[in-house]
Amino acid sequence: MNDKEKLYMDEDVVLSVENVHKCYGTKEVLNGVNFNARKGKIIGFFGPNASGKSTLVKIINGLTTLDNGKIIVGGEDIGINSKKIISYLPERTYLNDWMKVKDIIDFFDDFYEDFKRGKAIKMFYDMNIDLNSKLKTLSKGTKEKVQLVLVMSREAELYILDEPIAGVDPAARSYIMKSILTNLPESSTLMIVTHLINDIETICDEVIFLNDGKIVIHEDTDVLRQRYSKSIDAIFREEFKC
Repeated sequence: MNDKEKLYMDEDVVLSVENVHKCYGTKEVLNGVNFNARKGKIIGFFGPNASGKSTLVKIINGLTTLDNGKIIVGGEDIGINSKKIISYLPERTYLNDWMKVKDIIDFFDDFYEDFKRGKAIKMFYDMNIDLNSKLKTLSKGTKEKVQLVLVMSREAELYILDEPIAGVDPAARSYIMKSILTNLPESSTLMIVTHLINDIETICDEVIFLNDGKIVIHEDTDVLRQRYSKSIDAIFREEFKC
């Protein structure tokens, strides 16, 4: 049995992370990270600043390399094929300010085979975003909505959203989360990386707490709430004294 077969024996697993290590110089950012993400699950990925969250997300998306360990996405090693499986929303925008929203729709439609143009246009309409608007004329929060719509308009196996509601005003957050859930394919997996635990914990099936490059908790949310008799946000604050 080869390494890939060992990692991906369970067909219900869309993402397998095994003993992942990453250093920048002498600083160890990830220190033996292990977890599986199963199909159809919504996973909250939480940790204090400098815990290694962003580094792990970048490795999964092929934006940086690991030093040791193994990651399998949909049965594929990290590379061109794994990127077809993942729809990724980075924390920082990567879209050009001179582009109009309709130009970006055309770009995604040409670039991604699984992009659903009609779905994107409907979501923009529901969010009152004019397709003729240039990005440079939009607020930071609206730009983040544009990125989110594009990401959720793909038919991916794994969605990874890095701080999807950080720049959105509190009044709009529940609407954004509802839009995410409405447009998430039933069999797909969603990982949400955020500091705003209170805003998303009600939709999470599982939570992962990462600290100092290690996973300290990976548990079903209902089990965790029953064990501590507290919300996930309160458990996080107690665990990390924040």
